Amino acid sequence: MSAPLLWCVVPAAGRGTRVGGDCPKQYLPLAGRPLIEHTLERLAAHPRIAGLMVVLGAADTHWPGVATLNGKPVLTAIGGAERSDSVLAGLDALPAGVAAGDFVLVHDAARPCVRQADIGKLIEQATAAGGGLLGAPLRDTLKRADSAARSLATEPRDGRWRAFTPQMFRRAELTSALRDVSRRKLAVSDEAMAMELAGFAPLLVEGAEDNIKVTTAADFALAEFLLIRTAGSCG
Repeated sequence: MSAPLLWCVVPAAGRGTRVGGDCPKQYLPLAGRPLIEHTLERLAAHPRIAGLMVVLGAADTHWPGVATLNGKPVLTAIGGAERSDSVLAGLDALPAGVAAGDFVLVHDAARPCVRQADIGKLIEQATAAGGGLLGAPLRDTLKRADSAARSLATEPRDGRWRAFTPQMFRRAELTSALRDVSRRKLAVSDEAMAMELAGFAPLLVEGAEDNIKVTTAADFALAEFLLIRTAGSCG
C-alpha cells in the first residue's frame, strides 16, 4: 500500500510589519522572486504532499493566482485577524476528500528553506506519535532580561526547544483545538500550543536549524544564501 498523501495549509494573511514597508513580507523579493513562491515550491516538491491551501488576507492584492505547482493543486482561502483564525479557515476550506482523521501539515509562508528530508522525517515520526512538529533543542545560553535589557538571571535550557514548521496534526483534532482557542479568546503562537492547551503532547522532531523564519530585513540575505546553497536539491 502506498503511503498516504497530506495537504499543507500555508497561512499567509499576515503583514510582516517588522520588515517595514507597505508590501507584506511574503511577497518581498528573495533571490529575484517573491518569498512565498520559494516556500510553496519547496513544499510542492515533496512527494508526500498532495496539495497546498494558501490562506490570504481579505485585502490581498499581491497573490499571483498560482493554481498548480509541480502538478499539485494550489487552493486559497481568506484568513482572519490572528494566525490561529487563518489556519482554522484553511482547515475548513480543505477539499472534502480530506477526512477528519487525516493528518494535515501547517507551514509558515516565511520559511522557504525547509528541507525535504525534514518534511519526510516529520511525517514518518509524527504519524506514529499522533502529531508533532519540527524543532531544535535550545543550544545557546538563555538569559532573562528586565525592561531595560539588563540580564537578571541565566535560565536553564534543559528540555527547551525552538519550534519550527511544518507542524502536523489530524484535521479534526487541530480544528477542534483552534475553535476552542477562538472561543476562549486565547492567544497562541503556533498550532502545537493550541494542541497542548487541548491536552495533547505533540512530538518534537529535530530538524535542521537552517529552517529559518524570515522575520527581519537581515533574514532575507541569510535566506538567499541558504537557498543558493541548496539550489536544485531543496535540501
